[in-house]
Amino acid sequence: MSDPGKFNVQSYSLVKLLKRLEDATARLEDVTIYQEGYIESRIAENAAAGVVSSKEMSSVPSDGASTSVVTTKSSEPTPAGSQVPPSVAQFSHLIQDDLAPLINLSAKTDASVAATVQVFKEAFDRQLGFLKIAAVSKKPDFSSKEFADALAPINQAILKIGELKDQNRQSKYFPYLNSVAEGAALFSWVAVDTPVSLIGDFKEAAQFWTNRVLKEFKDTDPNAAAWVKSFLSIFDHLKAYVKEYHPTGVSWNANGEDFAAALAHAEENDTTAPQAPSSAASGGAPPPPPPPAPPASVFEANSEAAEANVGSGGIDAVFAELNQGENITKGLKKVDKSQQTHKNPELRGTSTVPSQRTSTKSPPPVKPKKPNMFKTKKPPRKELVGNKWFVEHFENIPAEPIVIEGKQDESIFVGNCTNVLIQVKGKVNAITVNQSDSINLVLDSCISGLELIKCNKFGAQVEHSVPQITLDKCDGGNIFLSPSSMNTEIYTTCTTAINVNLPVGEDGDFVEFPIPEQMVHNFNDNKLNTNIYEHAG
Repeated sequence: MSDPGKFNVQSYSLVKLLKRLEDATARLEDVTIYQEGYIESRIAENAAAGVVSSKEMSSVPSDGASTSVVTTKSSEPTPAGSQVPPSVAQFSHLIQDDLAPLINLSAKTDASVAATVQVFKEAFDRQLGFLKIAAVSKKPDFSSKEFADALAPINQAILKIGELKDQNRQSKYFPYLNSVAEGAALFSWVAVDTPVSLIGDFKEAAQFWTNRVLKEFKDTDPNAAAWVKSFLSIFDHLKAYVKEYHPTGVSWNANGEDFAAALAHAEENDTTAPQAPSSAASGGAPPPPPPPAPPASVFEANSEAAEANVGSGGIDAVFAELNQGENITKGLKKVDKSQQTHKNPELRGTSTVPSQRTSTKSPPPVKPKKPNMFKTKKPPRKELVGNKWFVEHFENIPAEPIVIEGKQDESIFVGNCTNVLIQVKGKVNAITVNQSDSINLVLDSCISGLELIKCNKFGAQVEHSVPQITLDKCDGGNIFLSPSSMNTEIYTTCTTAINVNLPVGEDGDFVEFPIPEQMVHNFNDNKLNTNIYEHAG
């Protein structure tokens, strides 16, 4: 009879050996695939530069099975400095290897997703052009116009992604679009000094929506999981690329030409240089169009931060003050006993203390405003989507009202508006006003109710009737109710300085009633009782 313990050990060794063989086989396959992709990409790059003959191109099998290719340069000498920098070549490989599969999966999902991912890929192409300029130029001033012009094409693509997302809010594939829109901010890594952690942060932001994609489409869309995996892998590969080539920001060429001159040369080549025939044959993308005028950019905050640092000394000046050690107390004023209020009670009744000497110390540096790198100014929008009106991003239009002709089955959303007058005609289902300041709202009737969230210094007038008004985190508002809406219920949460005006008396003159803000709580019979605190007089 065999020993059971010995049998188990032998079985375990056999399983372990098979596992190691499988791992070795998988590793060899990965190496082969990597070599094939690398060789094909090098052939494509050399063909675009005119250094590989058509005979050598035809010698590569179409299925990519070749593992070694001997390339021979053409008779024309290669000009000096024409070699592609490793950082640029690797970024180009990243675009080819990661964006092409994502585009194919997006085309199988939906047209709106495919269009958004295509713009996402265009942003990578624009960033590739920026890195080419950085590889041959010195580091510029981040607050300069030339630097903003270089980043303008990237920012234009980011804004276009946001527009495509907003245009398809009613689409069932909206989580796909939001995933791309949330992750599009990763392109700002070229404007910061700690890009590696920044890319990881935006991956986490995008994962909120990719998890929604997996949850909602895992049963209906067989490509959902593959799409999410392909999309998130872009963040991982870009993070690894940046960690290797640009760990502390974009790597510039200390011996290169001026950034403005390099940018001008790149624009001139893009707009005037004819496209080589071999570029189309090798599948190369056409040169990008000239950059448009820079809009409100996610990169503008860096120039604001730079200006703040110039004017105030920046955070380095603050730490320099703190790191003085014992010398930090040298600038303190000496106060003798005659100026100490705790020893001279007569000084406590005065607003000032007599000064022994005039201080010549400069005021402390002004704390720089914390930049918001990803704040963009969106265009005003008044649009009916399905049965919901969207009124957003209007500013400083107090005289001319924004009129909405509503219906009973339609609701209205007002968001991020400042100093505007909105008039709603007709009976509508519901009205929501969110994060708007100095806004005046005039409405006829509302079936469900009026809701105001995070609004300051607002005014709301009801011409006919509304069943309830909800106020959440609002400050400083006046509500005018009509005789038909005297039974309106008003709910308040974290709200201050709200006044309700009611038509009282035969003349219908409005009388102001402030909403109570202070409550008193007590316990009686093990129950919590809450009453309004009434001030005497």
